Amino acid sequence: MQFALSSYSLHPLTDSGELTEKELIALTKQLGFAGIEFAEIHPPAGADKCAYAAELREEARRVGIPVTQYSVGADFLYGSGGDLQAEIERLRGEVDVAVALGAPSMRHDTAHGWRGDEAAYKGFDQALPRIIEGARAVTEYAAARGVKTMTENHGLFCQDSERVERIVTGVGHPNFGALVDMGNFLCADEDPVTAVGRMAKYAAYVHVKDFHFKSGSEDVPPDGFFKTRGGNWLRGAVLGHGIVPVRQCLQILRDAGYDGFVTLEFEGCEEPRRGCEWGLHTLQELTEALA
Repeated sequence: MQFALSSYSLHPLTDSGELTEKELIALTKQLGFAGIEFAEIHPPAGADKCAYAAELREEARRVGIPVTQYSVGADFLYGSGGDLQAEIERLRGEVDVAVALGAPSMRHDTAHGWRGDEAAYKGFDQALPRIIEGARAVTEYAAARGVKTMTENHGLFCQDSERVERIVTGVGHPNFGALVDMGNFLCADEDPVTAVGRMAKYAAYVHVKDFHFKSGSEDVPPDGFFKTRGGNWLRGAVLGHGIVPVRQCLQILRDAGYDGFVTLEFEGCEEPRRGCEWGLHTLQELTEALA
């Protein structure tokens, strides 16, 4: 397995202005990673997004690491003002950005749940046909341009493995799969081992992350934790320092035939360079122990 780093892991450095997105590429290689995933990109004011993506691609070539993935937000229920066709067209534009970036695949969200009065009487089953329609239209466009698309267990509404499986099988297209994030299942109070076991055969890309955990029945410090769907509490951790059974999940994925990049997402409170570097050390040690 090869290990990449999500630009999201280093967002405190770009948010503060300490580094640019372009400078993250060299830092990613210096930290020891073999590739970089861009979680959104942010062109300078007035710049063309595809042209800026091409600049990032050329910088990655200069540094000597590939852009492994491009990840963007989406919402087929309410995105683009609730106009499904407009949201599809927006995401097709993001596919063009992925091409310019040199990314072989693109992850997009699908929905974050019903709002307002609709939330009282509609659930996942009512959203699924619209999600499938949108995701299929995007992946058909992407397939013609050599970009594989996928959705992730992310955003609570579409976070359970059973729901993500229904999206993937509902779209039913060879160019569409799942980004399996072994840590994110905890946000929906789902056991990562069980969930990864269900999703491994659909895995088109993989994220690893870790969390500290506190039961909803415990006293929780006022800072750093966020609530799961079931009322428990999580805080981002250095990979290997939390409760996610990373090695077992990696073994499941390997046994299922996954041989693509494994990308670290660091969400901890530690200094991000250190948190990412330590996470890579954990990955290297754990994979040496795989059967």
